[in-house]
Amino acid sequence: MNSKELAQFMEATNGIAKPWLLVQLRLKKLQERKATISEDTYANELADIHQDLMNLGEWWRGIEEEVF
Repeated sequence: MNSKELAQFMEATNGIAKPWLLVQLRLKKLQERKATISEDTYANELADIHQDLMNLGEWWRGIEEEVF
């Protein structure tokens, strides 16, 4: 699935309201741009995405049935 397909899926399933899917979309877009950006830029953007993911914490606690 490419970033366009993922974005369409997110729109169709109200994924915009799900921060973990937004992180996944950012990661997919970065992956698609990897060949056209410098290693430093890639590493910085990856670190930023990672930090945002870590900031989500254990968002899934208590809603496992709904999200998995």
